[in-house]
Amino acid sequence: MSSSPTLAQTTPIDIPQKLTGRKRLLNKLQRISSSPSLAKLGRSSTTSYRPGGRGSMSCVSLSSAGSPYEYSYGSPTSPISAGYSTAPTSADSSPGGDDYLNCKNRLVSGALDGPASVAVPVELRVPASGRISPIATEQIPETDEDNISVPLDQPIADVKPIPESWRRPNFNFWLDLPPELRTHILSFLEPKELVRVSSVSPLFQELCLDGQLWGSLDCSSYYRDIPASALCKIIGTAGPFVRNLNLRGCVQLRDAWILEDLPSKCCNLEQFSLEGCRIDRSSIHNFLLSNSRLVTLNLSGLAGATNFAMKIVAAHCPKLEALNVSWCNNIDTRGLRRVVQACSQLKDLRAGEVRGFDDVEFMDDLFRRNTLERLVLMNCDSLTDDALKALMEGIEPEIDCLTGRAIVPPRNLKHLDLTRCRGITNDGISSLAHHVPYLEGLQLSRNATLTDAAIKDLLLSIQSLTHLDLEELDQLTNDTLKTMSRSPFARHLTHLSISYCEHLGDAGMLSLLKVATNLESLDVDNTRVSDLVLIEAASLIRDRNRDRLSRAQTVAPKVGLRIVAFDCANVTWTGVREVLNRNAEALQMGLTAATTLSNCTYSTPSLTSPESPSAPNPDILSLKVFYTYQPTVTEHTRRILASNLDGARRLERKWADWMMMNEEAGTGGGRRRRRRAREAMRGWEEEEGGMGAGLDGEGGVVGNGVGRRRRARSGPGCVVM
Repeated sequence: MSSSPTLAQTTPIDIPQKLTGRKRLLNKLQRISSSPSLAKLGRSSTTSYRPGGRGSMSCVSLSSAGSPYEYSYGSPTSPISAGYSTAPTSADSSPGGDDYLNCKNRLVSGALDGPASVAVPVELRVPASGRISPIATEQIPETDEDNISVPLDQPIADVKPIPESWRRPNFNFWLDLPPELRTHILSFLEPKELVRVSSVSPLFQELCLDGQLWGSLDCSSYYRDIPASALCKIIGTAGPFVRNLNLRGCVQLRDAWILEDLPSKCCNLEQFSLEGCRIDRSSIHNFLLSNSRLVTLNLSGLAGATNFAMKIVAAHCPKLEALNVSWCNNIDTRGLRRVVQACSQLKDLRAGEVRGFDDVEFMDDLFRRNTLERLVLMNCDSLTDDALKALMEGIEPEIDCLTGRAIVPPRNLKHLDLTRCRGITNDGISSLAHHVPYLEGLQLSRNATLTDAAIKDLLLSIQSLTHLDLEELDQLTNDTLKTMSRSPFARHLTHLSISYCEHLGDAGMLSLLKVATNLESLDVDNTRVSDLVLIEAASLIRDRNRDRLSRAQTVAPKVGLRIVAFDCANVTWTGVREVLNRNAEALQMGLTAATTLSNCTYSTPSLTSPESPSAPNPDILSLKVFYTYQPTVTEHTRRILASNLDGARRLERKWADWMMMNEEAGTGGGRRRRRRAREAMRGWEEEEGGMGAGLDGEGGVVGNGVGRRRRARSGPGCVVM
């Protein structure tokens, strides 16, 4: 084989051994697919392979810019076709095959037209993140688009390794935050959580004791869990920032008031409560002297609170609006009179079991001030009719000759509590009529001397009463309830208690239930009401649900009306079953309305909210009845609130079967009735205490109940029965 001497000198190679058969074919295919001489086939640069990554390609595409058949193996113009002509008479077939096997020509072609660059090794490539540091960009040579390569004449050892991509220094998220943001983040924690977080490190301890986080310190919910040392530390550190301080029940501070000097550290209080604390008299005085901006003060039950403390309040707390001194044995109306005269903005006065309310002059001061909106005088045995009349009309008022009433401005009272004031009679209650038009809450419980005559005039003169407590008024009759149904506040009434009014029954209660449509709580225990009242209450709830669902309102699940009717001789299981049935109907109505609302939402999205609608859970009636009925009622109510309609209906049916069989078993007749009663009782007990406690109709768990497997029951033991 002859070749150019120059080429032989510059490129020493070994002539490969001639192959035959299958090996020859495979060798040719390998050369075709990997030889760099294919660059001479005339492929356009626009159709060359452009890899997506930064690595070099491992094979060459054989397609061209033109037709895919431009260089077919049978074409006479193709260099490859010369060696693969299948015609035996072709003149170019033999020479073509020899030329292709000429290794020297092959080497010349590869040497002249080979690639001018090679791929960069893997360890020197740019990281996948694509971010290159300024130092690395200076060391990377220019490349062709996506392929990063270096010239062939430069050894790889001379290429400097590319350092890692530039990264910003470590950022301490918590320390580098502005102090305002750190305080704002900690403000979302509860006080107990702040105390726990403060033990992480000294830094967190300093942050958690920041006064901005302790503007309100209410220990009434966790006073048993917090130690005196931690509480003193919080008060000592954040004391000047505290505005609302509630230390109700913190008996652990008994020795810390003086040792830690807590009164001097809280000087900006606006709401202060020491109810139930063990605090000495001097500490109370120091607290009052240090806080002149008090608005609310609660000293109930403190033996150290005296009339001298009331004198300090009158002198140093002119902005006081609410004062609670109930059960303070060392305070009477002499000290309260100074507070009433000095504090012109006093609106809330609670003085239960405080002596001296027979003082007509003190009541006249309250009348002249006329700023009170809440007055609590429960268990004040010293209160008399004359004092109550002075509170409503003053002393020697002008009388209207036509009506016989005192011509005085109406009182601003909204809540009046006269529970167990045994010194008042009908005359004192009659003085309230036409003088308290804004009254919203009235408590007259345990005043056994009151009758219908005194209460009728009072009820007809009140416009917006919502809470009425007439418990243990033995002399009331149904006329009071009928008068209440004609009163202006009947539709606003939400709470009514007539417990132990033994003369009240269905005649007055039914007339009231037809009008009081917003009633939420009704206490009728130990009265003469019967099943008719329960049925009427269930009808009231049904009408309320119908009105709500017709307007497509979505409300949170709740009990619409609570009735306490235990120890009522005329309430039987039939009325209780009617309530259970109406509750199930209410749930069925709500589920139907929810389905309709969902269909309307998906069909007309422009008319409804873009969010998926929530099921309108209707109001139901909650009962507290005879103790043998109560477990069934409680379980049925729980299933209704869990939307377990099938389970509720099943429980109601089995309980009704058991009650009917139980009544039949008591009559004369036979063992069969008793057997049916036993079977009904067994089924009801299974439903209430076993499987039905937490399962739906399909056997799945509902609510928080824990269901269990039904126990197999065999047939009756006796074959005859």
